Amino acid sequence: MAIELPDLENHSDMSEQKRATKATVFFLSGMFVLCAFCIVLPLTVPADLWRLYPWRKVELDLTQMDENGLRGPRYGKVSVSYEFCVPNIENYKAEVKAIDRTVQITSGYSGRIGAGKHECLCVGYTRKDYRDVLMRLAELSYIKRIIECHFE
Repeated sequence: MAIELPDLENHSDMSEQKRATKATVFFLSGMFVLCAFCIVLPLTVPADLWRLYPWRKVELDLTQMDENGLRGPRYGKVSVSYEFCVPNIENYKAEVKAIDRTVQITSGYSGRIGAGKHECLCVGYTRKDYRDVLMRLAELSYIKRIIECHFE
């Protein structure tokens, strides 16, 4: 068995290689800790931080919209319609109307969202305060999803 001795002429290369190896090990260790944290995170987040979680209900591509809630080419921008369903209970419908003045509430139609027998289909559209409106709607426990409405 032969043992290789470091080449003294390339000593700086050896040091550079050790630094690169240490950096790689450090990076991979950090990634492992981060992955472990992500697995534990849902179990350890304080209850008051879960209010940020409702964004998962909003299934719209918000990256395509400008600050006024419009999307499209420069001279052809339009608002985006969205739909969701709420139980057919007057208090819930009034709460939704208070949050979103654009919403139209209809019973007897399921829409793409699939409103059930005891639910109402709600259709609204984006405008300047669309992010705030969508967040407030998503925070309501009885709204499960908000999707884009294509009027099919």
